[in-house]
Amino acid sequence: MTLLDVINKLLGRQPASANTAKQRLQLVLAHDRSDLNPELLQQMRREILEVVSRYVEIDFEEGDVTLETEDRVTALVANLPIRRAKLPAPAPIPEPTLENEISS
Repeated sequence: MTLLDVINKLLGRQPASANTAKQRLQLVLAHDRSDLNPELLQQMRREILEVVSRYVEIDFEEGDVTLETEDRVTALVANLPIRRAKLPAPAPIPEPTLENEISS
């Protein structure tokens, strides 16, 4: 989503139907060129969100993973609004093993 899209959304402006049609056509072309079926794209989206959410808190409702085509190049684009970084998890404490107790 571009800055102009955000401003238009805040002001309640609707995008022109020509722009909407163009965006939909670009999305269809990107899917066709990538040979990714919708189920696979949805699975990739879930996995990307899962991995990113390990490190930062993200807004799942506003997050979006799409395919975009420009100049005959298809790209996987992840637009993930980050709420805040997560603190690193403490290192796990190793459990005592039989070898450690024998050598002590």
